[in-house]
Amino acid sequence: MRKSLVGFIGVLVAAGCSAGLRLPALFSDGMVLQRDQKVAVWGWADPGAEVTVGFAGQQQSGKAEKDGRFMVRLKQMDASKEPRSLTVSSGSDSVEVKNVLVGEVWLCSGQSNMQLPVSKADNFEQEKSAADHPLIRMFLTDLVANIEPQADCTGSWKVCSPDAVGDFSATAYFFGREIQRQLDVPVGLIRSCWGGTRIEAWSPMDSLERFPSVWQDKQGLDRQSAEFDQAAADTRYAKQLEEWKKDVKSTKAEGKSPPRKPQPKQDPHKSQNYPANLYNAMINPLVPYGIRGAIWYQGEANSHSVKQAVLYRDLLENLVAEWRKVWDAEFPFYAVQLPNYKASQKLPVEDGEWAFIRESFLKFSKEVPNTGIAVGIDVGMADNIHPTNKQAIGYRLARQALAKTYGMDVVLGGPVYKSVKKDGNKIIVEFSDVGSGLVEQGGGPLKTFAIAGADKRFVAAQAAIVADTVVVSSVDVADPVAVRYAWADNPVGCNLFNKDGFPASPFRTDDWAPAGE
Repeated sequence: MRKSLVGFIGVLVAAGCSAGLRLPALFSDGMVLQRDQKVAVWGWADPGAEVTVGFAGQQQSGKAEKDGRFMVRLKQMDASKEPRSLTVSSGSDSVEVKNVLVGEVWLCSGQSNMQLPVSKADNFEQEKSAADHPLIRMFLTDLVANIEPQADCTGSWKVCSPDAVGDFSATAYFFGREIQRQLDVPVGLIRSCWGGTRIEAWSPMDSLERFPSVWQDKQGLDRQSAEFDQAAADTRYAKQLEEWKKDVKSTKAEGKSPPRKPQPKQDPHKSQNYPANLYNAMINPLVPYGIRGAIWYQGEANSHSVKQAVLYRDLLENLVAEWRKVWDAEFPFYAVQLPNYKASQKLPVEDGEWAFIRESFLKFSKEVPNTGIAVGIDVGMADNIHPTNKQAIGYRLARQALAKTYGMDVVLGGPVYKSVKKDGNKIIVEFSDVGSGLVEQGGGPLKTFAIAGADKRFVAAQAAIVADTVVVSSVDVADPVAVRYAWADNPVGCNLFNKDGFPASPFRTDDWAPAGE
């Protein structure tokens, strides 16, 4: 606590203000303000004190409330590449925020695949040498969880440069780079993500009450918290650590792989996976900073069962609705549909958790307004939950935004299942987003299509592109009723694309219960 207090006082001194006037961490040197919106500027001053905000020729004033919080809104501004200062003053106190640009701001959230830095993505040395982009800035939030809503977070803005880019979120950076290249305006990216975290942690607590399984899990964690003894947990951990050290020495001597290091136990209420804890500490402090929209790469931690994967569609809609409510804006939200992962597909269809969560993403994008997904079924890695081709993912997210948010005449993605019709012993599948037309990527016949009759037994199917449709059949199914494509955790060789280079989303035409249920 003492160390944190000293650090906080240091920030105030460095900002040139007393404890009577301060700004949130977001309002710091190098930030990007959202163009074409009334921009909220807030902070804390003496209760009842008048506060004046000046920027780009504007001066707007307001008064601090009884709790000291103030909020002033600047009028809409055009994009500007000119570094300018934003000043906030109250009585004899003042704060100057330097090197401020105006452009497009996106919130970038999720778990480890959003957190994964550029330094761990493909071709890092090449990307690093080319990363001289002073108009791209990223706010890097610290990883903090809290059971109560917080008014501020910790973090700082970084200007994109070869020296800085390695720490940037790779997905967010490649998204922002394409946005900046196409629009030629400054781009601000707010990275607020944490590896291994569930969507429930990023959602407001009161919004989760309508999900019985989530609420039941929360109540279980509450009971654990009530019984938790930190001193006893620390003692157990110290013993485990000593045993681990001994095991490491012995396995080294035997030439074996060392055992996994034990992890300290903590009160569930302090965990980053307790419901709402990351919303409280890493989203709530950002509201209502001006943003154009949000991108999201998460879901792995909600894919430990088919039931979780199916529920995810509603949890994601809930998160988007709640975020839009607190920002008071129906902003666009673009998510990454989880890529291929785990053991390679063996059967014509495999009802794995990742197959079903991909369907949840697809349904979400079709049914929730102003949303979209970037399909990554071709860039995953069987033995790595963190695929390194983040360039493709960021680019595909950007194409969604360029087409839907910015109205550019570009192909936004790959083919999406629309409808089917039966033609004798064949099923004809129709698609939207065919772009320049359907194609078998890499040549050869279409793969990973399966077909079934009323007995629900899927067999590998023959599939052929006819205009903007795919005709599916099998000699083993005389009366087909259902088709699936790339339906497995890690479908092998799925090659339905459009001619613009975007893969088709996995899909199924049936609504049958998962195998075994």
